[in-house]
Amino acid sequence: MFRIRDLHGLDDYRAVVELEQAIWGYTDMADVVTVPVLIITVKRGGILIGAFDDHDRMIGFAFSIVGMKGGELTQWSHMMGVLPEHRRGGLGMALKLAQRERAIATGFSLMEWTFDPLQALNAHLNFAKLGVVCDEYVRNLYGESTSTLHRGTPTDRFVVEWRLQAPHVERRIGKPASIAMRAHDVTDAPHVNETKEAGSWRGPATSDLSIDSRRLWVEVPVGFTEMQKEAPGLALEWRLHTRAIFETYFARGYRAVDFELERTEGRGRYLLVQEP
Repeated sequence: MFRIRDLHGLDDYRAVVELEQAIWGYTDMADVVTVPVLIITVKRGGILIGAFDDHDRMIGFAFSIVGMKGGELTQWSHMMGVLPEHRRGGLGMALKLAQRERAIATGFSLMEWTFDPLQALNAHLNFAKLGVVCDEYVRNLYGESTSTLHRGTPTDRFVVEWRLQAPHVERRIGKPASIAMRAHDVTDAPHVNETKEAGSWRGPATSDLSIDSRRLWVEVPVGFTEMQKEAPGLALEWRLHTRAIFETYFARGYRAVDFELERTEGRGRYLLVQEP
């Protein structure tokens, strides 16, 4: 069991910094959001919430700051982290929903954040459960990271958009939709890329950057964090392979709107839709 509350005061902020280091394994404090930054951003509208276990130990947190996009005030969710042993109990989803509630209560309708598109479990949470969409891909956004979770490949990222009270978001957070139950024009959409067996993982094979269909599937592997540690060459190959796909199709007016996780097959796939 866990409980979530707003964080205030130096003891809470110091616990967040310790949790950052425990979750991401940073070896350089330059990568850490420090106590003074937490203080001033919360004071001016940022959202900082923590999750606690039965022993009142902080086991996860979410942190967002006030931003601006095209003249619209937003909440930019800079960090959300959960200790590894607590990642299968729905805590990540609970933190995002608590963050959403607080943002709506203070007048925000949009939240954005970045994540690695090769992290399939995060993609499943973000798209299938929360209802984000994405048409923005940024190369090596954070540069070289000292995090043990990010080391070894460029920090390419999706910038996702979460319209907090949009109908499709309300549907997803109420009861996530299943792609398998959707129309044939979705399930039968063409695949941009093909993959192959590569030891313990799937590896990229071929891709077609010229498909002209309203809907497309893009496949990614499961277990990318472990791949970066154990097969860095394959991880880099995946990064460059998917970079070309997403940059090409986003430039042609497509956006990612959904994600299907096939954990037992060691893969997942994004659904891209071309907007009229």
